[in-house]
Amino acid sequence: MKNKKQWIARILTVAVLLGIAAVMFVIGRGHTVYFDNKTAEYNGTQYSAFQRVNVTVNGERMAKLSKRDRGMATWIGQDFKMELEVTENKGDDPKIIPVSIKLPYGMDGIVVNLPELVAGLPQEVWQSEFVPVATVEEPEEEVIPEDDMLGDF
Repeated sequence: MKNKKQWIARILTVAVLLGIAAVMFVIGRGHTVYFDNKTAEYNGTQYSAFQRVNVTVNGERMAKLSKRDRGMATWIGQDFKMELEVTENKGDDPKIIPVSIKLPYGMDGIVVNLPELVAGLPQEVWQSEFVPVATVEEPEEEVIPEDDMLGDF
């Protein structure tokens, strides 16, 4: 009887832990979202960078972007919401654009091209994975002190 209760307790413990892991996978996945304000081309149409874009996430301004700038924000979960204050050309009044996007499970670093996003293009066009550029380190030259250059005689 005691052995049967131990097995039931073990199975319930494993089930609870798997349930917690599944919930954390869905709601607890962290992402770094990068915002690009860069001119892009798709199907022969050019989407020009905005004069200025203010990106607000959860009421906090995360980035103030001019042309060819990049900003970033960190986000937990899959439903990403932000507000863009877009000034398309110099002297224009800014437009407020609320944006809600689904972030993919498999990407940690996500690059969002804002002009393509605002234009309403498909997600595959304005979203890409951030790939850091690897830097090559040159090995340091070994410095031999002058005393050692003569050797032992």
